[in-house]
Amino acid sequence: MKTHYSNIKFLALTLIIAGIACLLIPQFSKAQGNDKFYTGSNIAIKVLGTSNVHDWNMTSMAAVSQGDFKFNEQNQLKALSSFSLSLEVKSLKSEHESMDTRTYKAIKADQYPKIVYKLTSAIVTSVSGNKYLIKTKGELTIAGATQPISMDVTAVVGTNNIVNCTGEEKIKLTDYKITPPSFMLGTMKVYNDLTIQFNLTYKK
Repeated sequence: MKTHYSNIKFLALTLIIAGIACLLIPQFSKAQGNDKFYTGSNIAIKVLGTSNVHDWNMTSMAAVSQGDFKFNEQNQLKALSSFSLSLEVKSLKSEHESMDTRTYKAIKADQYPKIVYKLTSAIVTSVSGNKYLIKTKGELTIAGATQPISMDVTAVVGTNNIVNCTGEEKIKLTDYKITPPSFMLGTMKVYNDLTIQFNLTYKK
């Protein structure tokens, strides 16, 4: 009888432990999954262009981005295994509302409200100290058209492995099937070449 009671007690204890484990494991897995990525906490995107009248620029601070930055035991950046960025087109603003409206129309913002970038490969090279060069390849989607894009990104690692990424890249509107817009009844004509500048900060 005493042995039977001990077996029941042991079985009950086992079931309780198993139940607690079932509750904790999903939470732990979720935490581990979220902890894998660094999230953009301060993201500035600037688009610079020219026209037959003057230079112009549009800026957004509203992009959503995350990356999987890999560090070794010495806290040295070794790899960037995944990265994505999404930007609402209408978060890009210039100093002139009328220009913004025409720009949104030219890049079909109502039909394609987001500009999206997705990394396909990256090579990280140490430059000096906490500074790194990341040679990236990815896909940039604007106005529903996707093109491959290669960019050199400068990454500086700060306290608590906070990563600041900066760089710029040139693109052509026509590569994304966008006709360069004109303003003031055609008096001002935007040129085809744009420069995208970015200053991105990531932390866990």
